[in-house]
Amino acid sequence: MTDIGSSRPDVDTSRAAYRTDGAPTAWTGWIVFAGMIMLLNGFIQVIEGFVGLFNSGYYHVTRAGMAISINCTVWGWIHLILGVAIFAAGLGVLTGNLAARIVGVLFAGVNAIVALVFIEAAPVWGLILITVDVLVIYALTVHGRELRDSPR
Repeated sequence: MTDIGSSRPDVDTSRAAYRTDGAPTAWTGWIVFAGMIMLLNGFIQVIEGFVGLFNSGYYHVTRAGMAISINCTVWGWIHLILGVAIFAAGLGVLTGNLAARIVGVLFAGVNAIVALVFIEAAPVWGLILITVDVLVIYALTVHGRELRDSPR
């Protein structure tokens, strides 16, 4: 059986995700996508945090209506801290930092769980956020190495 990649001069079959001329592959875009989404998500979480801290009446759900019964001020701090951490991890991901990728996967998972717990207050946003977090985790775990290894 013939190796499909061996007939193409621009593909190194020992490292199929990379081109032999050193140019980044299209898969590098997944990491840039994940990093940019993390920056955007972190920024939005910070805004949600400030809303929870300064305008507790914004969300039309009572403390008893939440999956975890805590007040909006605590939720505001959770969103604010998580947002800053996700934003910082997104900056690290865009530089190709391995530690930032690991932290990014962890924070994307925590963010999805927080969105699930907070879903009563913002159901559509919660579903969108969980979906985006799953895509970020996929990009960071499957294609994360490629941004670090690509020449700049």
